[in-house]
Amino acid sequence: MAHALVIGGTRFIGRHLVDDLLAHDYEVTLFNRGTHENPFAATDGVEHVQGDRTDDGDLAAAAAVDPDVVFDCVAYFPRDVRQATRVFDDVDAYVYISSGSAYGREDIPKREGFTPLCECTDEQATTDEPETYGPRKAEGDRAVFEAAADGVNAMGVRPPIVYGPHDYTERLDYWIDRVHRFDRVLVPGDGTNLWHRVYVEDVASGLRVVAEAGEAGDIYNVGDQRAVTMRGMVELIDESLAAVDPDHEAGVEIVTAGPRELATADLELDDFVLYRDPPHMLSTEKVAALGWESTPLSEAMERTVADHLESDRTGRENGPDREDEERVLGVLDTV
Repeated sequence: MAHALVIGGTRFIGRHLVDDLLAHDYEVTLFNRGTHENPFAATDGVEHVQGDRTDDGDLAAAAAVDPDVVFDCVAYFPRDVRQATRVFDDVDAYVYISSGSAYGREDIPKREGFTPLCECTDEQATTDEPETYGPRKAEGDRAVFEAAADGVNAMGVRPPIVYGPHDYTERLDYWIDRVHRFDRVLVPGDGTNLWHRVYVEDVASGLRVVAEAGEAGDIYNVGDQRAVTMRGMVELIDESLAAVDPDHEAGVEIVTAGPRELATADLELDDFVLYRDPPHMLSTEKVAALGWESTPLSEAMERTVADHLESDRTGRENGPDREDEERVLGVLDTV
């Protein structure tokens, strides 16, 4: 039985990763600061080492559990990756969670080894700001390349926007909440905006598949193998709500609004979460060649919607107030 060390492992991606590893007969040790509730506290086959991944002594203590595989879910700075690949230089696989934001050119789709990565200055590498996230993840990828060149079996996974149960970002919750509460939903633009997403359980299985079959020094995109537009996403949420909530009747009216209409309520296109211009799409051929595949969209969204209904998440802070949307809808009704 293989032994996996998961750095992180209690909140979102890491939580699903632990479930996936247990389902595939791994023993698991979690390494984190213990600042969040541990859902695996009473789970057989899961141990916990408390510590700070930025502390050399704590990381060495985690290495003492002698893992076969290390999954790094919370490496947000290049130094984190460099430190981890030094400490875990003899494991069978070290897998880093990177991001589709690491890409530095707007190719459609973005491909591993072809689309250039973001540049990263020394200042960006140590600055925890949203605008430095992509550069920091790209520099983490380069740290993986460097480690692999030195003989470490290091590799990585690049997801786009991740959604699914236990998503504390509440990005998709905003749209589920809107479709669940209202018969008319305002969508920015013309509804064809595309920001590639990936179901969280598929990120988890992708991490495991890469650890088991990936090549040292390679980074693999993971994303829904059928991508949908923003309109398609809202329609899918509507269908999923009807499937899991007997009180919801499918048939939400999607009303699109451009910049001029939105301006009547002092709104802009990117005030709406999950809107992105230009489109963002990742190729997933490389990871699929390892035997990975994504969950059908209807299944993924139904599980996501069911979790939303059981939670207290609304995501309402991630988008405009309904009153402002109603102002726009009113303007459109008079056109």
